[in-house]
Amino acid sequence: MSEAKLIDGRVAADSLRSQVASEVADLKGRFGVTPGLAVVLVGDDPASQVYVRSKGEQSLAAGMHSVTHRLSADTPQDILIDLVRSLNADPAIHGILVQMPLPHGLDEKAVVEAIDPDKDVDGLHVVNAGRLSQGLPALSPCTPVGCMILLRQTLGEDLSGLRAVVVGRSILVGRPVAQLLLQADCTVTIAHSRTRDLAAVCREADILVAAVGRPRMIPGDWIRPGATVIDVGINRVPFDDPAKAAEGRTKLVGDVDFKSARHIAGAITPVPNGVGPMTVACLLANTVTAARRICGL
Repeated sequence: MSEAKLIDGRVAADSLRSQVASEVADLKGRFGVTPGLAVVLVGDDPASQVYVRSKGEQSLAAGMHSVTHRLSADTPQDILIDLVRSLNADPAIHGILVQMPLPHGLDEKAVVEAIDPDKDVDGLHVVNAGRLSQGLPALSPCTPVGCMILLRQTLGEDLSGLRAVVVGRSILVGRPVAQLLLQADCTVTIAHSRTRDLAAVCREADILVAAVGRPRMIPGDWIRPGATVIDVGINRVPFDDPAKAAEGRTKLVGDVDFKSARHIAGAITPVPNGVGPMTVACLLANTVTAARRICGL
């Protein structure tokens, strides 16, 4: 049995970062504008620290202005929002990202709503979500944008008429990727934990996007033969090998059971090195877009 084509997010991310670096150089040379990204990290969550460090390194490598604000986990809500407002007013900053999740006791929704929608490069502000839902220009969440880039590189620019099933309805991935698929003229179903006969719904998909945060929830026999599978899940689980698991060793897996799915799907993103690398690259692209719009370019 043939195996699915692997959709390598690293290659696509490298290409997008190169494009971003070229656009940054053009903005600097022609208009004297250096796109600026500010990342705010509250607390000492290890995974968040890794993501924030990567964002800082990649933005600097692209020639952008990059600043990181690190706050202690006990930072009061009003201090955090005051920082966000100061970044809103800073002309050198075109993109603001507050790393989620925030420590217990902080209101994530209130913090996101404090961000200037024009600088909301995470695409979570209600203004950007509303514009996206109406098909208007918006700063869209980075992971869904990355999913669409990978789909178009795999299936071609024209996705119209394809049946897409999105498993997961989060505001960060599920809902916005469904909106982007609708804008691409796909026929879209959003499925979730309460969907009846979820397996049958998934089998209808030409494009299956898994974004539920449950390791290996979707087995290969839920996938339509030849379908394109975009696995957004990043779950850390013990090794299958009992000896390695007994040592406490873990690995990353997606929301799709890759071993069974790769013999059914036509193309599939691996975990890791699938959708993940696209997220930071799309963050850089969103920051350049925000800089252009803020500066009237």
